[in-house]
Amino acid sequence: MARWLPRSTDLTRFCQKLNRVKTLEDDMMETSFNRCLSTIDLTLLGIGGMVGSGLYVLTGTVAKEIAGPAVIISFIIAGFASLLAALCYAEFGARVPKTGSAYMFTYVSVGEIWAFLIGWNVLLEYMIGGAAVARAWSGYLDSIFNHKIKNFTETHVGAWQVPFLARYPDFLAAAILLVATAFISFGAKVSSWLNHIFSAISMGVILFILIMGFVLAQPKNWSTQEGGFAPYGLSGIMAGTATCFYAFVGFDVIAASSEEARNPQRAVPRAIAFSLGLATGAYILVSVVLTLMVPWHTLDPDSALADAFYRRGYAWAGFLVAAGSICAMNTVLLSNLFSLPRIVYAMAEDGLFFQVFSRVHPRTQVPVVGIVVFGLLMALLALVFDLEALVQFLSIGTLLAYTFVAASIIVLRFQQQKGDVPMPVAGGRPNPEPHEGASGSELKEYESFSDKLQLVDRDKSKEQREPGQLKAAFEPYLEFLSDFYPGEVVTVAVVTLMVSAVCLCSILVFGNTHLYLPTWSYSLLLVLFSLGFLLSLLLIWAHEQQHSTQTFQIPLVPLSPALSIILNIYLMLKLSYMTWLRFAIWLLLGLLIYFSYGIWHSKENLREPQPQRVSARYVVFPGGSLEERVQAVQPGSQPATGLPDTDIDDCKR
Repeated sequence: MARWLPRSTDLTRFCQKLNRVKTLEDDMMETSFNRCLSTIDLTLLGIGGMVGSGLYVLTGTVAKEIAGPAVIISFIIAGFASLLAALCYAEFGARVPKTGSAYMFTYVSVGEIWAFLIGWNVLLEYMIGGAAVARAWSGYLDSIFNHKIKNFTETHVGAWQVPFLARYPDFLAAAILLVATAFISFGAKVSSWLNHIFSAISMGVILFILIMGFVLAQPKNWSTQEGGFAPYGLSGIMAGTATCFYAFVGFDVIAASSEEARNPQRAVPRAIAFSLGLATGAYILVSVVLTLMVPWHTLDPDSALADAFYRRGYAWAGFLVAAGSICAMNTVLLSNLFSLPRIVYAMAEDGLFFQVFSRVHPRTQVPVVGIVVFGLLMALLALVFDLEALVQFLSIGTLLAYTFVAASIIVLRFQQQKGDVPMPVAGGRPNPEPHEGASGSELKEYESFSDKLQLVDRDKSKEQREPGQLKAAFEPYLEFLSDFYPGEVVTVAVVTLMVSAVCLCSILVFGNTHLYLPTWSYSLLLVLFSLGFLLSLLLIWAHEQQHSTQTFQIPLVPLSPALSIILNIYLMLKLSYMTWLRFAIWLLLGLLIYFSYGIWHSKENLREPQPQRVSARYVVFPGGSLEERVQAVQPGSQPATGLPDTDIDDCKR
């Protein structure tokens, strides 16, 4: 019975396989894609991904049902929360200019299985998101023509009453997705040009809404007679923030496009900052205009802006708003169809997904197989499925990706850069000269088969610290941590920080409503998990981190990513249990694909050397010589415990 159990060495090797990280090429600018996108192109892609139907629908819904005119404050807080995640993406996009977005960032810093699961969830997020926007696009256009398209389809095709299926097949939504797929397959430049046209029209309509809206504004609509500025109080503002947060989902298209940017080190951070700033400003100003034009409690949640102009006597403006809404939805469709095949390509290129999706068309230089296959799948979803129950699934995949990217920033910032080797120095300069130790004996520097082996007496208070090493100021108090490899303690502290954040947010969300904890235990658990979170944060901060002036770096690390982590986890726990159930089923399907295909075809698996046990010993003699002996030990043989006499005689000679 015991021989059927796996050995500890096998389990260790298996865990190492799951957590191996991606090896980056020396020249990360080399690519099979066409690097043709400028900062403006990336900025408009980001704006197109964020400023979609949410501007025309979400603002009215949150204002009427959740926050009132204080939706403005909700968008400000949500914009700041999105900024924390966006800065993490900006640093990674500039530092690792490869397609794949959150998947790639997790792979190079956390581990393979985590990267696969992130990519697997983002894949579904884009498919459902694109299909849902296509159905919204179809419904909005149909409403302009008094639902003639819907009535015609139900009359001549029929209506369904099947769970999880739409009431009728939406041919218009499927058609717009197929047309968008065809344009995307022509190349990045064509996609960018098409996005420019729709974005320009959308921004022109937004500018018209703002100018006309401020002309028609009536400050009395914020007065106490109409319910005041914040009728639902602080709880309404925070509930509105949780909903408004998802309006900013879409800036990751910029990170996914970094392999097609001309100068990603500069273009990616700037494009993320510009697009997020413009999107936040648009949401805030439109919310101001909307709630000043008409009383917030009279808004129509389905078409708030068009209805507001109609009620003020400008029915013709509703057609402009409808045109802007359709153009904005087109940019979101292009954003989804642009990003999804590139993330699938990155996974296939690394061997974790089916190899056929890593093919790049030689002329258009885009992953045309992935574009066509997933465009068809998205069209099928929009055609027959009821997506309302699945839309909330988008939130959990996005928040999970944000969480892992923030954790990856901390891990990578406290790791040594590629090619770095710890070099003890005194006074900030390499010191190859002999150094007199306390005993008066002379110690010299030697080199062996390892990169650089130095046997010197080091003055720890003056040596230049490598990333991941304990800061000199903390060494007298945390000396027991100095024996670990650089970055090891930080990795453990990041895991502890995330566990503490999960426990803390669980108590905040479920402590009173589901667990019914008494006040003393509720307060005690809050204090304990808060201390665990803060101590982990301080332990990370006590180590040296990388400081680069070549690429953008997020400020206030590890504080900024830690705030992003705890905010994302809190919002995830606020989702319904059905969302978590669907999420678990999708994860199990992903794990099945990974363990049956990905783990065996991974390029990192092919790079792993064959297991070979090597015993190496070093002997230092008083005369100052260093002799090295490396003995390969065949499997099944016992390693030697000392040098044979003949070898010792040779060394003495």
